[in-house]
Amino acid sequence: MSLICVPIYVDSIQDLELALERARTAVSEGARLVEWRFDALAEEDGGVVAMRRLVAESPAPCIVTIRAESEGGTWDGDEMERIAAIEAIGTADATPAYIDLEVRSWGRSANLRQKMKLVLEHEAQVRDISTRLILSSHDFAGRPSDLLGRVATMAGDPDCALVKIVFMARSVRDNLELFDLLAERTKPTIALGMGEYGLISRILAPKFGGFLTFAASGADATTAPGQPTVRTLTETFRFDAIGRDTRVYGIVGHPVAHSLSPCVHNAGFEAIGHDGVYVPLPVAPGWESFKATVGELIDHRRLDFGGCSVTIPHKEHLPRLVREMGGRVDEMVERIGAANTLTVDRGVDGEVLGLRCSNTDVGAVSTAVRNALPKREAAPHEAAVVGAGGVARAAIAGLRSIGCRVHVFNRTPERLDALLDSWADVEGDGLVRGGSLEAMVGRRFDVIVNATSVGMGGGPAPEESPLPDGVVIDESVVVMDTVYDPRRTVLLDRASQAGATTIDGLTMFVLQARAQFIEWTGVEAPVGLFEARVGIGAVNPGR
Repeated sequence: MSLICVPIYVDSIQDLELALERARTAVSEGARLVEWRFDALAEEDGGVVAMRRLVAESPAPCIVTIRAESEGGTWDGDEMERIAAIEAIGTADATPAYIDLEVRSWGRSANLRQKMKLVLEHEAQVRDISTRLILSSHDFAGRPSDLLGRVATMAGDPDCALVKIVFMARSVRDNLELFDLLAERTKPTIALGMGEYGLISRILAPKFGGFLTFAASGADATTAPGQPTVRTLTETFRFDAIGRDTRVYGIVGHPVAHSLSPCVHNAGFEAIGHDGVYVPLPVAPGWESFKATVGELIDHRRLDFGGCSVTIPHKEHLPRLVREMGGRVDEMVERIGAANTLTVDRGVDGEVLGLRCSNTDVGAVSTAVRNALPKREAAPHEAAVVGAGGVARAAIAGLRSIGCRVHVFNRTPERLDALLDSWADVEGDGLVRGGSLEAMVGRRFDVIVNATSVGMGGGPAPEESPLPDGVVIDESVVVMDTVYDPRRTVLLDRASQAGATTIDGLTMFVLQARAQFIEWTGVEAPVGLFEARVGIGAVNPGR
């Protein structure tokens, strides 16, 4: 079983009570080890007494670390002074479970090794928990070129009880090598990636037998880039439920850090008893990045990758990848050229049996708009879609499926022309037409759908509306925004003030997530739970 370790950095003697309180809270939330980071405290007068107290009063077995500045810590003093401080802690009545030392420091000085062995073999080490040595290596620049050599050196040292390798992940693919290191370990091992790309190494440590993962006591208390909080690991990702056979799903896009999808799908897996975990999978923009990353996720048997949601900017890349890998692209995706859901069918031995992609945004748009349109009015309705990307393509298909005549408007003519060309051979009342944003001015539509990122918090225009001034909106119009952060965008606020019926992005989000969940598990999604997790009222899944 992998453990959650909470690192507590202690700035000064004045912070002892705060440090202990943070450690107690983290343990109550699921941490099973405490790492006391004494980089700064070791340099203070009276620091040894304070450090001994924290070890003695630690609410869980602890690791003691005085991290050298060269490997991401703040200790820049004399090396022998650092070891003297560790020796003073390790020979006290209450001793730590582990002492962490960088393998570089360990290999550089025979004197240091001799003093550390005195700590490890001290007569105080007859207690229930004897102190053991962690040899560690940290690289904040990226994957070290001698990665395998470093691991072999640490694992081969007879005094090393626990191997720790940590480096800055530059892509999601870096984690796969860390997983292989864990699976092939010869000693208990910690193998973690730092930064946003390394988050999954922290979440999936239990699947591959990692000894522990580090998680912060709070969002303001991280000691390395990309560290989640203890609560996030235990509540959102259900860390203690992850095991060797857990199937992995995720959301592929850029950015994905603030996606609601992990919160929703992980809760759903728990509700139906599905052994799965859903994780963020950031992939840099571009076809090559997408192809390389998702291709390796699919091919890595130990990962047991079951599928993913795909969001901006990769929705148009997904069908291309599935075709290249010999998978099945459904008819609607072929039409619109964009997909948001990948499903990987696997045999009992992990072999890939097949791939398929679909677009659950289509059904989400059609269901949400159909339920909002006045029932007394007969189709066809005139619908306007703003945007020309993957979301817009799904919106067009969804609106056409309920009998709307669709008009598409976009700021960039080239993107609009490419979208219109893909619908040029489609006949019927729903024939797709297009124009510039200015062409919307003075016109009235029954339905308006924003399929751009305008209005998104953290986006390029969070306080703007995607519509030009002069578009007619009144109480007979249905206005839908696919942006869900914030829930009430500038567009929806203005539409509400005009008396229009509004559909927020969370409604669409829950509807498309429901369809994805069914696709992956074969079980009806707990829609009420999804609604509760994202903070909205009842959503009718369709009729």
